[in-house]
Amino acid sequence: MSRESVEVVRKPLRVRQRSRRTLDQRILLRFPLLNNASARLIERLRPRSRLRQMLVWRSGQLAAEAFNRRDLDAFLLTYQPDYELRPAREWVDAGLAKPSYRGGAGLREYVSDWSDVWGGDLYIEPLELIDLGDRVVILARQPSRAQASGVAITANFATVATVEHGKVIRQQDFLDHSKALEAVGLRE
Repeated sequence: MSRESVEVVRKPLRVRQRSRRTLDQRILLRFPLLNNASARLIERLRPRSRLRQMLVWRSGQLAAEAFNRRDLDAFLLTYQPDYELRPAREWVDAGLAKPSYRGGAGLREYVSDWSDVWGGDLYIEPLELIDLGDRVVILARQPSRAQASGVAITANFATVATVEHGKVIRQQDFLDHSKALEAVGLRE
């Protein structure tokens, strides 16, 4: 698909500080076929569709909240079982992460690697969700505190997720919003 024909929908995204599994998350975890079918239906909707905008925004919100509370089963509702996660290049170059992680087991390893360096209180503060149809970009802040030094840091964080059959198949993380936007052909 050419860049000129891509519909771009940008929406602010916020999450609750304290959250729990929602009823829809509990149902979708219990009935995975229903989760897969609903994901495929959402994918068929045009990015400018109000229904799609609401459902993609809610999925992003619930995924971020699930990640922040380390409910990785609920987080993985929006991911293909064999998805690939590519951490930010800076973390890989610094030896803080491997170049690639695969599936749910890979995500758990990635979070464990994160926790070793940044501690268990690391979380994501989403700022904006950008829906490009077959890709979704989330721009966020990432407040954290280094385990060894105790130094508080707030960094930018962004993720570009490639969607296939309504679920994420590939995720590339960035520590620079402009690089993430550039990766999908957009500018700040």
